[in-house]
Amino acid sequence: QVQLVESGGDLVQPGGSLRLSCAASGSIFSITRMGWHRQAPGKQRELVASITPGGSTHYADSVQGRFTISIDNSKNTVYLQMNSLKPEDTAVYTCYLVMGPPYYTDYWGQGTQVTVSS
Repeated sequence: QVQLVESGGDLVQPGGSLRLSCAASGSIFSITRMGWHRQAPGKQRELVASITPGGSTHYADSVQGRFTISIDNSKNTVYLQMNSLKPEDTAVYTCYLVMGPPYYTDYWGQGTQVTVSS
């Protein structure tokens, strides 16, 4: 079994910053990719950012230049530094991990609430 524990969600004013963390533990043998999705009320879930153990990153257009994803391979932990936050960034942010090969399996955290409001 693999567990993902997120932390760092909070209420922040527009223009502020937050740093999310997601630590993976358990039977981890080969991480292909880790990242974050988010889902706001009434909206579809969207991929925010992802990263490979080698440091290759991908960002949604809506967060490019404001969010930075990083990974600590020694701790199986991924971070999401969020700057210049906007009200539209308000959502539940959920960490995910893809393990493999030979078989690829997704694991998901419980989610952490980020609220951007004055």
